[in-house]
Amino acid sequence: MRDLAIRLENRPGALAEMGEALGRAGVSVEGGGAWVFDGKGIAHFLFEDGDAAQKALEAKGIEVLANREVLVLRLKQDQPGQLGEISRLMAEAGVNIKVIYSDHQNQLILVVDDLEKGRAVSDAWMRGAS
Repeated sequence: MRDLAIRLENRPGALAEMGEALGRAGVSVEGGGAWVFDGKGIAHFLFEDGDAAQKALEAKGIEVLANREVLVLRLKQDQPGQLGEISRLMAEAGVNIKVIYSDHQNQLILVVDDLEKGRAVSDAWMRGAS
């Protein structure tokens, strides 16, 4: 799975144009979100085929800022403290979480600064969480 950081114009229709470009290319959004900060639109969306998504967006003139592999974790929704626990383990391993959101299957999506270390923490945590 890939996270694309996307710059969107802060105007009506910008998100619609993004969605339409992806739809025409047959690319499905698996999770993510978009917001306006300091007058600028930014989005992080999850794709199974990040390269196809990037190609479709750039063909429409939509700027893709980054295309990164993500960590995907399943949280136990009924247990409070899961986010704090995994975040603490990442911090103790020296891994900075850059982006966090959930996908359509209620899985936690993490974009981290050190994928190798983050994957080791994630894998160990998932083995212990089951």
